[in-house]
Amino acid sequence: MNSIELMMEEHKNIKRMLRVVRNFCFELLKGKDVSYDDLYSMIDFIRNYADKHHHGKEEQLLFNRMQEELNEAIKKTIQYGMLVEHDEGRFFINSLVEVIKKVQDGNEEAKLDVIANAIAYTNLLDRHIDKEDKIVYKFAKNNLSNDSKVDIDEKCEQFEVEAKSQGIQDKYINMLERLEKMYI
Repeated sequence: MNSIELMMEEHKNIKRMLRVVRNFCFELLKGKDVSYDDLYSMIDFIRNYADKHHHGKEEQLLFNRMQEELNEAIKKTIQYGMLVEHDEGRFFINSLVEVIKKVQDGNEEAKLDVIANAIAYTNLLDRHIDKEDKIVYKFAKNNLSNDSKVDIDEKCEQFEVEAKSQGIQDKYINMLERLEKMYI
């Protein structure tokens, strides 16, 4: 298993969900009657597939190894760039959950905050993914030792097997496909 290629494939799925979220927001903006249950499903995907599953591998396997093995510049890129952006994304999603509750309690104005937090998240992640694919992952491929790449690949495979035994991949890809049919 090539862990970096797998993570790049996961990025494609995450970008597909970003498009779903954006289209949901557009429907809300147009005044359509949207399902907040669908938005909670999108948040579930973001928290558990994009963050826990995908970012979990990045943070626990790839980024840690890069920081141990590679030069100071990439350490700073990871620490003050990629990891900060992961946390910023979590902030937007947590804020989104808070404002959904306000909307559901009858605060119509809070719909602005739903759109603002959701779109801020989609914009952040879209740029973040591009940086990882074009810079960070490429740097890892070209500069990590072969032993490190093999070790990361093996650990990634174990991570994937454990997730597969819990049905993570199937659950979230099926959810993505269902939401795409509704919002794309």
